[in-house]
Amino acid sequence: MAINSEPDLETLLIHGDDVNNRVTDVAPPINIATTFRYDNEDLIPWNERGDLSFMETKPIYSRLAHPNSSRLETLFSKILDGNAVIYNSGVSAFFAAMTYFNPKRVFLGQNYHGCTAAVNILERNGTLKKHTHKEIEEFAQKGDIVHLESPVNPYGTSYDIEEFVKKAHSKGVLVMIDSTFAPPPLQYVWDFDVDIVMHSATKFFGGHSDLLSGVLVVKDENIAKDLREDRIYLGTNIANLESYLLLRSLRTFEMRILKQSTSATQIVKFLNDNRHKFNKVLKEIYHSSLQKEDFVKKQLKGGYTPVFSIVLHNKEQCKALPNLLKYFIHATSLGGVESLIEWRALTDPYIIQTLIRVSVGCENTQDLINDLDQALTVIQLKQL
Repeated sequence: MAINSEPDLETLLIHGDDVNNRVTDVAPPINIATTFRYDNEDLIPWNERGDLSFMETKPIYSRLAHPNSSRLETLFSKILDGNAVIYNSGVSAFFAAMTYFNPKRVFLGQNYHGCTAAVNILERNGTLKKHTHKEIEEFAQKGDIVHLESPVNPYGTSYDIEEFVKKAHSKGVLVMIDSTFAPPPLQYVWDFDVDIVMHSATKFFGGHSDLLSGVLVVKDENIAKDLREDRIYLGTNIANLESYLLLRSLRTFEMRILKQSTSATQIVKFLNDNRHKFNKVLKEIYHSSLQKEDFVKKQLKGGYTPVFSIVLHNKEQCKALPNLLKYFIHATSLGGVESLIEWRALTDPYIIQTLIRVSVGCENTQDLINDLDQALTVIQLKQL
């Protein structure tokens, strides 16, 4: 009987970076050092090194690389099936891609407002031109980038990735997918021939609302090496403590996101089935589980995103709802073990003013349903 030599995701999350062990500690230590002693047996000038991979085992300065950032890149490369480069935030990862690939035009749709703002800065400085997804066929040229989120922030709905890739590649355009809302095992975006994968590791990978990080993944090892060298001078390497926290979080990542995905899907079903009960409050519900297109299940074969959005009838209801909830914390961000709810207009200047984004955590599903039920009922009866 043949034995499968490739471990599954849950095993990789715990053992994928074992090759980076430097000490006998079971949990990787927190390396707070910013600078490291030179090895007197290996005094080679910088310009004679060739590439910078030596820093993975012989760190020099933490802005360049340090033990736990190297561990993270080893682990992410395995679980995301490519060559991963780690950053100190999701926006840093996005900006790094823009800097390295240096497109003349970027095509954006609905996406995280921080990425839109970064493109606005580059457009202001004359570096590139911003276009919409609808303008790909008219304006796209070789070397440009189509940036696509799927599922998309803040709605939690999905786009047809394969369709975008075919359209973009016919023009010689690169496709970068932000898969933050549905990382593996929910969605495997390499299946659709994308060129660059991005995640805000702050969210589900981090999972505890206590760190910032981002990651880019590419198939070409040489591009990853270039991105790491660029990162030195962009000053965007992940810090020591955040690296330790992220490594800790990744060990339980699959258990958390599968629970969150299942709960979110059940909560959305409850809300959708009870639209009539909350008809004076709920105007719209957005989630990939409510979409009927065939591509949705093809893409989200491991489960739907734990994020969904609802649109209420007015701003007063948006102000009231979070304060009536017991288990949903009114705060921005998403992906943590605690459920969050946000009147999205408080942080996103581009979004509809009556949209509420919900990030489902790891609490008991029925408790969360009951919490939303009572809060929406109060608003329904008060007719705010």
